[in-house]
Amino acid sequence: MNNNNLHNIKSTGFTTSNDYFESFDEKMLSKLKNENYFDSIKNTGFKVSENYFDTLEDAIISKVSNEREPKVIQIFSKRNLVYISSMAAAILLLFNLAIFDDKPTFDSLDIETVENYIMNQNINSFEIASLLTDEELSEENFIQNQLEEKTIEDYILNNIEIEDLIIE
Repeated sequence: MNNNNLHNIKSTGFTTSNDYFESFDEKMLSKLKNENYFDSIKNTGFKVSENYFDTLEDAIISKVSNEREPKVIQIFSKRNLVYISSMAAAILLLFNLAIFDDKPTFDSLDIETVENYIMNQNINSFEIASLLTDEELSEENFIQNQLEEKTIEDYILNNIEIEDLIIE
């Protein structure tokens, strides 16, 4: 059969007589109302062998009983336990990471880290003084810490450039 011309077909190929559908309801109802019509039907059109319904139940039961047992899937199989335990371990690891630690305190900071931050961020002495309280800035705190001249000279020579002193 050639399928190339199927889209060009204009008619279905079925025909009915004129006024067939207009009088169809009336004809059908008149046949149904006529009691003699049903009496004339002797054969229903369906044939069943003898004793079919007597042996039907036994045939169905024999076919169903021969089938295999259904496959049972356990909820707590090794595979599911591995998935659940790995998810629990991931969640436990997430809560134990340092992500949820509090902000660092001054006690936990290294002195070198603080010094490098102050040196690299161009923080002046007024900004540092604003972070300290009046008690921390009292003269007694500075008198208690005796600094030798050699230590001060070494610090100035190693950490301060002459250009910085001229600018300040």
